[in-house]
Amino acid sequence: MNLQKSIQFALVALSLAACSQRGHAEPPQTASKDPAMNVGGTANAEPGAVLANTDAAMKAALLDAEMGRLSAAQKTALAGHPLFGWLEYAELRRNLNTITLGEGNAFLQRHANDAVGKTFRDIWLPTLSRRMQWAELSRLADLNAKSDNERCLAAYARAMGSPNDTQWAIALQPVYANGKPFSESCQPVMQLLESRALIGNSQRWQRIDNAIENNQPNVIRDAAVGLPPEEAGIANAYASFLTAVQDSAMSLPKDERSRKVITSGLVRLAKSSPITAEMTLPRYVAAFDLDSSQSGKVLNEIAVQSAVSYEPEALRRLNAVPAVAYDERFNEVRVREAMARSDWRGARAAIRAMPAEQRDSARWRYFDARFSELIGDQASARENYRKAAEKSEFYGYLAADRINAPYALCEYAPALRLASVQSNPALQRALALRRIGRKEWAAKEWAAAVTPMSREQRFAAIEVAQKDGWFDRGVFGFDLKDPEEARFYRLRFPIHHADTIQREAAKNALDPAWVAAEIRAESLFDAEVKSPAGAMGLMQLMPATGMATANRIGLPYAGSQTLYEPDANIALGSAYLREMWNKYGQLPYAIAAYNAGPGPVARWTSQRGSFDPDTWIETISYKETREYVPRVLAFSVMYDWRMRGDALRLTDRMAGRMSGNRTRFVCPAAHAAR
Repeated sequence: MNLQKSIQFALVALSLAACSQRGHAEPPQTASKDPAMNVGGTANAEPGAVLANTDAAMKAALLDAEMGRLSAAQKTALAGHPLFGWLEYAELRRNLNTITLGEGNAFLQRHANDAVGKTFRDIWLPTLSRRMQWAELSRLADLNAKSDNERCLAAYARAMGSPNDTQWAIALQPVYANGKPFSESCQPVMQLLESRALIGNSQRWQRIDNAIENNQPNVIRDAAVGLPPEEAGIANAYASFLTAVQDSAMSLPKDERSRKVITSGLVRLAKSSPITAEMTLPRYVAAFDLDSSQSGKVLNEIAVQSAVSYEPEALRRLNAVPAVAYDERFNEVRVREAMARSDWRGARAAIRAMPAEQRDSARWRYFDARFSELIGDQASARENYRKAAEKSEFYGYLAADRINAPYALCEYAPALRLASVQSNPALQRALALRRIGRKEWAAKEWAAAVTPMSREQRFAAIEVAQKDGWFDRGVFGFDLKDPEEARFYRLRFPIHHADTIQREAAKNALDPAWVAAEIRAESLFDAEVKSPAGAMGLMQLMPATGMATANRIGLPYAGSQTLYEPDANIALGSAYLREMWNKYGQLPYAIAAYNAGPGPVARWTSQRGSFDPDTWIETISYKETREYVPRVLAFSVMYDWRMRGDALRLTDRMAGRMSGNRTRFVCPAAHAAR
């Protein structure tokens, strides 16, 4: 992009807002500068805007196959298409109950190593079972498969085809014992285990024990059916207590199994009613001699449920939890509860009581420094700010602002050879499937393509996918536990629809980096995504919000399908962000409202509206929103860097100063050496 556009493109870091009540589930990331991200460059090509004639014909043919109207002429015309196997699959799936054994097996043989063959196999094996074609099912299904479904089908085929063979029962033992409900494929063979008396009481109790661990009362009831009456009564009493705490449990055996049941049942009660669990616990501690670890689990849940809602009894309940029952969640809740009371010393003490691994995160180093600063311990504050600022994430940036340090960022940017993967047949099929809207099938072909690839080839495949408009591979294609892969910012933070983002951000006095960050957090640049709650398109707008915003700004709105049009969605989303920014005044409030809706934000601001932005964010009650707000803000910083090479300081961004101080990015020496 030219200089004028570059300057515009990261001007405004201040507006986020509430698109509606819906869920977001995207892991926190970071971003990267890419000189090749020119407006109008390769990365801005419209994904799937115009399908090739053969792809359009295949898209129509797949629909026809699923409707039972695929013609022989269509199949002949598309016989050489890379997706022809999927067309056959669609037709076979529709006719699954009538196709012959030869037709099904011939397809499997032709596509034995392809994603489409494995997908067909998953529906063909249960079909053979329903048809009682035991010999063929025994030949195809693996008794030692990783999949429980396949193992059950293989066992059923052997049991029905060879009545004297009991090896199948041995292979099923791990599936039976796991304490989870049986799948539809496993239910018939498990019934056979019972009817042929191939399951003993010890195995039933093993299943019950695992069901207790998994809190599965219905599994306990099912497993109890074959037990002697007295034992079955005890097992059913366990199931009843896990469902609802009741006094009849006092007659249970005073053994370790009963203590596990009592602990699990009381923990469940604490989730819904901490006060009832607190009143009930002492009776069961006395009756069953619960140790500190068991009673501590219940006290932990009572305290956490009280603290996340900042109830008056929270501090007392937190202090009642024995150290043996502390865990990561409890440690964090204890800090937030102290923060909510402005008890900075108590909050710092709670951080310093954390295990070293938890305490060493950028988040808790930053807050240790903040609380140290608030109580006058400047030396400790500066040291922790310095260490936190070495991390390229939200709290690292806040820490850097406190000591006026540059932002840390160590980009991993290897040269990629796209030619090494561009001709990969599975990758080409994956891209073609995504272009015609078959996302689930595309993901299967993607997995088949990249699994045997080297790491460098996988990176190349991700870039090929992004050039084709498939941007979510920049998240789902990487192993983010690998430090280098996590720093491949150019691919993990794509920029698309750059001209539209720039235009609509300028029109609404918004920061384009923030608009791009919202799109990245909401849809991963998938213009056709729809959430379970009904939010649609790039900025995940609800239809009612889209229509109201369109009417307000005078944009033509031809129904909810308008929200799938990238230009319209960005125009409406940007206008709505501006509206929310005007309404809430502070950026973190607006971002929180975008995720959680206005009601919770009104409650949080009334409770802690005087807090600084960082402490207000950290004391948000909803975990999802508490993580969403820093994620969007961090994305904004990183997209600013990608667009301009430096970034507006996060503190200025959160405060609404769009033309505030900017900072450069450096790779800390310790990280560079590694």
